Amino acid sequence: MTPDTINDPATRASLEAAFDEYERALTTNDVSVLDTLFWNSPHTLRYGATENLHGYETIRAFRAMRPAKGLMRTVVDRTITTFGADFAVANITFSRADESRIGRQSQTWVRLNGQWRVVAAHVSWMDAS
Repeated sequence: MTPDTINDPATRASLEAAFDEYERALTTNDVSVLDTLFWNSPHTLRYGATENLHGYETIRAFRAMRPAKGLMRTVVDRTITTFGADFAVANITFSRADESRIGRQSQTWVRLNGQWRVVAAHVSWMDAS
């Protein structure tokens, strides 16, 4: 990999659009879009604030049962880095109105068959300092 393939503007823009779509779907509980944005594979994983989910079907079942309230959040900081045309990492910190802690989210994205998909995700909370 050469430095000019890191954060290629077109690649980064396409990943940012996918990430924005994910954020809209998450905060509006658009489960069908969330399902589409995760890689449909038993290798996909999502470590949440209170759960460890292995495999697309397990993640999908979690999303279907999750309450649709309290999902709005404010992204405080966002860092996206693309490597080549088909691999990227996205990290954010976020806040919620009734939460004193700071949320953190990390996602690994891979472009498969021309579409960006989350292959691994992690959400956690930390005390605000």
